[in-house]
Amino acid sequence: MYGRDYFDWPRAVDNEPSLTGSNQGAYYRYEMERYLKSTAFIDCDAESVRQKAQALTEGLDTPREKAVALFYFVRDGIKHNPYTPCQQPEDYGATATLRRGSGNCEQKSVVLVALCRSAGIPARLGFVDIRDHLLSEKFRQMIGGDNLLIQHGYVESYIDGKWVHASPGYDLETCRKAGFVPVDFDGINDAKDGAYNQEGKPHIEHIKDHGHYEDFPWDEIVSYRKEWVTRIGREWKEFTDNVKSMEVD
Repeated sequence: MYGRDYFDWPRAVDNEPSLTGSNQGAYYRYEMERYLKSTAFIDCDAESVRQKAQALTEGLDTPREKAVALFYFVRDGIKHNPYTPCQQPEDYGATATLRRGSGNCEQKSVVLVALCRSAGIPARLGFVDIRDHLLSEKFRQMIGGDNLLIQHGYVESYIDGKWVHASPGYDLETCRKAGFVPVDFDGINDAKDGAYNQEGKPHIEHIKDHGHYEDFPWDEIVSYRKEWVTRIGREWKEFTDNVKSMEVD
């Protein structure tokens, strides 16, 4: 139906220049400001986000400690729901998902970025196409019959001088029920979805990383979905109607 090199999605620019001296300091400040600002999606200045970030990080001293606490709240406190409404821009705002208490990987990632930024930790979004070898038949049929999941969301937080990957999608309860290996985060090492489940069977396979973004790229997300739907031989309206019929808020 389609291969691993099926088509390209516009990437974020991730080649950062090599700078020294005062130029390096200015570039660093500019970069960090980009990943601390509030946006329509990553609304880290919203009262509910600020209050939650403050409550979760109270008494913690270092950015690493704060990032870890925020990760585990999003992983387990925002329940994994692959059938959450996801076809309108308003479905992806951090405050909306925080209020709903559940979301898919992209929506949960937006919440984690917003909480990190509210706590003063530079953070950005990333997207990767994956193969989920343990995907349920119901979800397979919703997305076209295969186990390819496009635009799987993750987060990169800037901690102790480096960007650290964190995937908050699957909560602990979901992992226990499905036999997945939970993603654990220490703020030092990359925390990616497990390649195998608890029985050693293949689980998540990374196919194509699209780079990082300072905001949720709604237009690119939709454009890529439409191209993918065309590639798998389905009509856009039929596809979106099918997804909508399975949505559970």
